This record gives sequence, structure tokens and C-alpha cells, in this order.
Amino acid sequence: MSNGKGLTSQSQDFSAWYNEVVQQAELASHSPVRGCMVIRPYGYRIWELMQAALDEMFKATGHQNAYFPLFLPKSALDREAEHVEGFAPETAMVTHAGGAVLEEPLVVRPTSEAIIWPIVRDWIHSYRDLPVLLNQWANVVRWEMRTRPFLRTTEFLWQEGHTAHVSEEEAEAETRRMLGVYRTFMEQWMAMPVITGMQTDTERFAGGLRTYGCEALMKDNKALQAGTSHNLGQNFARAFDVRYQTEEGEHTYVWSTSWGVSTRLVGGLIMTHGDDEGLIIPPRLAPYEVVIVPIWKDDDQRATVMEAGGSVRADLEDAGVRVHVDDREGMNPGSKYYDWERRGVPLRLEIGPRDVKADSVMVVRRFTPEGTDRKTPMPMAGVGSSLRTMLDGIQDELFAAATRRRDAATIRGVEDYGEFQRLIADQGGFFYTGWCGEGECEKKVKEDTKATIRVIPDEEFRSAEVPSLCLCGARSVCEVVRARAY
Repeated sequence: MSNGKGLTSQSQDFSAWYNEVVQQAELASHSPVRGCMVIRPYGYRIWELMQAALDEMFKATGHQNAYFPLFLPKSALDREAEHVEGFAPETAMVTHAGGAVLEEPLVVRPTSEAIIWPIVRDWIHSYRDLPVLLNQWANVVRWEMRTRPFLRTTEFLWQEGHTAHVSEEEAEAETRRMLGVYRTFMEQWMAMPVITGMQTDTERFAGGLRTYGCEALMKDNKALQAGTSHNLGQNFARAFDVRYQTEEGEHTYVWSTSWGVSTRLVGGLIMTHGDDEGLIIPPRLAPYEVVIVPIWKDDDQRATVMEAGGSVRADLEDAGVRVHVDDREGMNPGSKYYDWERRGVPLRLEIGPRDVKADSVMVVRRFTPEGTDRKTPMPMAGVGSSLRTMLDGIQDELFAAATRRRDAATIRGVEDYGEFQRLIADQGGFFYTGWCGEGECEKKVKEDTKATIRVIPDEEFRSAEVPSLCLCGARSVCEVVRARAY
């Protein structure tokens, strides 16, 4: 049922709600090419803020940005057998160019290992050239059959880190370090709690040694893989002959890693915090943290109110707040309120003639925890620092609320398969269960329930007692987190 403002309610049809929010908040629109999307300015600004935060974190850990070609020779992709097999169903190829058939087809990158390592190989001669710590902001193409804006599209934007090291220990430390960077970003910027851990061999990156992931739980109790980090071992180094000379003068293969997050994070942001009114954006990633809506009836009032609004805007900008004054003509204040509500702006300031006389503004919160007033009058004096403090509080409140939702939808210790099937169908969520370690068991549970093993959780997320039995009835060898996922 619609909420009366044009959105399907989350409880009725979460998928329809999501698609409507993307459209009505003007985040993205459809492209003439099936499965591709146009990211509109408001949606792209969210991605830019994500990029800026992540880029700073990458550089703080010693990584440098580079750019590699969009196309790679098919023979390059073929050199790592498991890698090409894993990506074969999703690859797009160029067979004709310049009016002629190409001698060798070109693959449009689904990921860049096969184009990066033949090039970087020539940059590495000895141990003194290591580690190589690279990051690339780029687009990739994976020919998806079923697409949804931001979550799964044929072409998407992402970053991909690629590094080379002298040892497996150093590569493993890098893999884990970048997983930690992702978790910090997701929790501190996106206000989205995640579980980290290692993925099973079934879910491991094609051609990699070990894959680690960040798993978040959306409001419909489905999991979202928000980011992955891969220890590639020496597989790609052997495939592309990437070697270095050790201190002892021997030649050996480097150990490499790769890691990435994409515009899928925008979808995760929508589904973690949004409600039946539309978007809710954490302040750190909001294109506008504050929108000022001036209210007037005639030209005299307009001049007075706009002057006050300009002063408030300057105060907010001095406090480091991203602020916008909505002075659109021919649109009543109520329509503006609705517009910014569905766009998820954290705070709205209403300034009318009475507020100017009282030297105050009316502050309206988009996200209102229980026991918090939605509308609060505030003195104009010092409004910048006051709202900066309020915005920081909202960021923390959103993370706390999302964490409570995740924990409430987490079930531990289920050993009865029938009970698991009923619960995963009725309510979803994160299920901590035992696992026997067998791929056939993992496959059968997926076929029966559409639930997959998301991660073998890191120690801090594990239960106090590991379930003794797997869902198949065999003795478990470890605890895993299962869920239905996007």
C-alpha cells in the first residue's frame, strides 16, 4: 500500500520501495542499454563523498592511484585458468573495430588483474621495488542477467586495489588491513554495521588463495556483500611471470592481493537507513547536511527572510557544514519539505518572519530516534556549532539503530534443518550455524533455501560456543554466517 506520498511501503514490497526511492530521490535513471544506469547528480554526489573518504584512507595506508586500460587481450585473461572460468559467463568482448574484424578479441575488463600484472611485471626487478601498492578508480563491465540500480548493473563504478609483496605473510597482512579499512568506512561513514570474515572456497574470488568479505544486513533482512579483499597468493604472479630478485640473489614470484568496493555501496546506504518516506542519509555522506527553507508571503518578508537565511548559511559553512538554501520560486514550503524528506537530508531549517523576529530557526530532523523531538527551535546565534554537534550525534544514532536491527535479526545455534528452513523463509536475517566443511552440504542448503554461507566470521563475531552439529547432521568443524543475499 502506498504511504500517500507515492512510495510503496517497505513492509508490502521492499523491492518496489527500493526502485521507487532510487527514481524519486533522483539518484539514478534507466539507460537505453539494458542493465546499465545513469547516475544522476544527487546520486553521483553521494558516490563522490564515498570516493573522497576512501581515497584519503587508501593514501594514508601508502597506496597510490593509477589507471590501466579498459580493454585487455583475450589471451591475457586466458592465462589464469580458474580466473577466466570464473568470469567467462560475465565477460563482454569487442570483436569488430574500425570497420574490420579484430585479429584477437578484446575483453572489456570485468576486473583488472589480467591487464595490470603484465604491465606491472616490468616495474619490478628486485625486493627493493616491493611492495607495490596501487589503487584504481574505474568502471568495469559484467554481463549480468538480472540487474537492479546500484546493486547489480552491467556496468558499474568501483575502486580496485592491486598490490605485490615479498611474502605470503605480507600479502595476508595487506588483505586483512584493507578489509579493516572497508569496515571502518562502512561503520563510521555509512553508519552501516558489518560482519567480517573469510569466505568459503565456493565463494572465493576466481583465481585467488583466500577471500575475505564485509557482510551487512539490509532492512528486509537480506545480506549484502559490501566489499571483498583477496589474498591472490602467487597464482597471478605465476600466470604472468611476475618475479623479483631476493636479497640473496634468487628469483621468485611475488605475492599479490586485490580488493574492491563499488557503487553497490549506494544501494546499501539506501537499504540500511531508508524508511517509507524515502531516503535517510548519514550526515557524513549527505550531499547537503542541512537545507534551509525560507518562508515568506510578500517581497518585504522575502528580503528579510533571505537576509537571515544568508547569515545562517554563512555560519553553517564556517562550521564545515554542507548547506543549501532552497529559494525556488513557484513551489510552496510544504512541497519543498516533502522533496527534501524523500532525498534524505539530515536536517531542514525553516526560517519565516516570526523566526527572524525571535532570532531563531526551526530545526527539523529527518531521522528521529525514539524519545527525540522531530522539530526543535534553536537560536540563530551559534547555530553553526550547534548543528555540527547535532549532525555528529545523528551519525552515531543511525549506526546504533542499524546495529540494533541487525542484532535483533541474528539467530545463533540453530542445528535443526527444518527449523532453519522455516526461519529463513519466514523472517530472514543472519543465522550462525555449524558447518561440516563440505562443499556438497553448502550447495544443498543453498539449493533448498537460497541461503548461502556469507562468511566464516572473524573471532570477534563468533558465538561463545560453536554449534556442535552442521545443518546436515554431521559434526561441525567451524561456525558460519548464513543468509539470503542480494
